[in-house]
Amino acid sequence: MIIEITVMETKMSVQSLRRGKGWSQEDLALHAGVSARTIQRIEAGHAASLETLKCLAAVLETSVSDLITESDAMNTTPEKDAAARLSTQEASAISWVKNLRAFHLHWISYPPVMGILLILNHILIQEMDIIILIGSVWAGAIVLHAAILFGFFGLFGAQWEQREFRKRLGR
Repeated sequence: MIIEITVMETKMSVQSLRRGKGWSQEDLALHAGVSARTIQRIEAGHAASLETLKCLAAVLETSVSDLITESDAMNTTPEKDAAARLSTQEASAISWVKNLRAFHLHWISYPPVMGILLILNHILIQEMDIIILIGSVWAGAIVLHAAILFGFFGLFGAQWEQREFRKRLGR
């Protein structure tokens, strides 16, 4: 809802300046030296070139920076606005959930893949050495993934960084 209000306010700005002078879109286009379709597009929220903004600013007796700010506000998308509003805490939570999902996919894939490898190994090679090595390395990777995800490695975590920072600054 906030995004719609912002876009509506900026659309109304060019319109209100134009209407304040009692001009139609065609009148503004004539005075600014641009096409009426360009004015329609700008008031609909499309981007304008810097040259067009200069012409409009001169005719509407406002600054180009005001029109650029309005143009930038009109060119925001709901996705960009939502991303900008995400706090660092929310971004961190999203990142953690994505990592948690990856971890679950990692360990869930281990048993079926290892089962298939064991069956194939038993049928084709009938030696267990290589499968045991592969399974052990993969299991170790899963344990390491869990340790990193759940913060078992506090050795180089945020507290360590703060201690080293303070030590370096002599505090």
